[in-house]
Amino acid sequence: MDKIEIAGGASLNGEVAISGAKNAALPVMAASILSSGESHISNVPCLRDISTMGKLLAHLGMGFHQENGCVILNSDNITSIEAPYDFVRTMRASVLVLGPLIARTGRAKVSLPGGCAIGARPVNLHIMGLEKMGVQITLSEGYIEARASRLRGATVYFDIPTVTGTENLMMAASLADGMTVLENAACEPEVVDLADALVSMGADIKGAGTGIIRINGVSSLRPLDYRIIPDRIETGTYLAAAAVTRGKVKITNCRPEHAEAVISKMEQAGVKITRSDDTLTAEGPDRPAAVDIKTMPYPGFPTDMQAQFMAMAAVAGGTSIITENIFENRFMHVAEMKRMGADIKIEGSTATVKGVKALKGAPVMATDLRASASLIIAGLAAQGKTVVDRVYHLDRGYERIEEKLKALGADIRRIRG
Repeated sequence: MDKIEIAGGASLNGEVAISGAKNAALPVMAASILSSGESHISNVPCLRDISTMGKLLAHLGMGFHQENGCVILNSDNITSIEAPYDFVRTMRASVLVLGPLIARTGRAKVSLPGGCAIGARPVNLHIMGLEKMGVQITLSEGYIEARASRLRGATVYFDIPTVTGTENLMMAASLADGMTVLENAACEPEVVDLADALVSMGADIKGAGTGIIRINGVSSLRPLDYRIIPDRIETGTYLAAAAVTRGKVKITNCRPEHAEAVISKMEQAGVKITRSDDTLTAEGPDRPAAVDIKTMPYPGFPTDMQAQFMAMAAVAGGTSIITENIFENRFMHVAEMKRMGADIKIEGSTATVKGVKALKGAPVMATDLRASASLIIAGLAAQGKTVVDRVYHLDRGYERIEEKLKALGADIRRIRG
């Protein structure tokens, strides 16, 4: 099992390019099911989750090839309508094939994803919305079995905004009869990117990026030729790395408007940030200031940046209050940071982080994707050597992170296990 070793204390300086957004690429790949023919998707990161989605689509009968940041998918033949447990258990986003399969074939059998390391994320809202659109659904032996002779438009209200639920229903509704209205829909940039990709295929979608999305179903869609947006969470991760190392890092190929909440908190912490249309330059202070955050659905502070921000708060001057409002188990990195000397107390969904002057390097273990990134950031700021174990989590969501950090001056290497 691979590990990442970091000798802390180096100041990061230079330029780093942001990869395409994994959480945008996965639903767009699933959307290719909706058409026949060859789809081309560019700016796709080379990550384990992308490979897993490609293998799932290949299991459904599609052609899949990835090379030089481009994914090519051939959806002429859908020979299976089942997403087996072995795929869904390794990547919850596999559930995104549910809506497209029903719309394309009238049938789907998708394993229930169950919980995950950072908390349960039920698919009941997906099921509720599809049933309103005329889908007959049964739950049997851990699978969602769905059947519909023809999808029909409906008004669907989400009790809470759900990103994958919004995406699944938006894809299904693109080929339904009539108008579908999604109320209290998720507003994340990745949802907007999927809507833009579907529109490029010929879908009729209005309101993506707002709480109300209207989809007027069409009879058919054409294959994709689409470029994925840059990863806003990777952008925020490198901002945090610059902040804790007193570095000066120019971040290119990014979309600053997608990271406004993170940028605002970074500036409050004393990070000097300058921007252009597609670049950010972050200059870290001698020591970050303490800042409070509350994770919220977009455009609020993203839960996917909470752990990285906590690593910064761990060495800040003063006490930060971090409230996690999205996932109930997303403080599992705290125990590992405390091994490095962080002063963190947890009470319910709130972490009180009293900044220390310096963390100490230690062997630590990653528990999930963003926890992995937070421990690397902590290692960059620490005195001595940090070894992060179980970095297979990291490889699900960060493309060549150790190579990018090394190019910025970090003393970091991957130990092959």
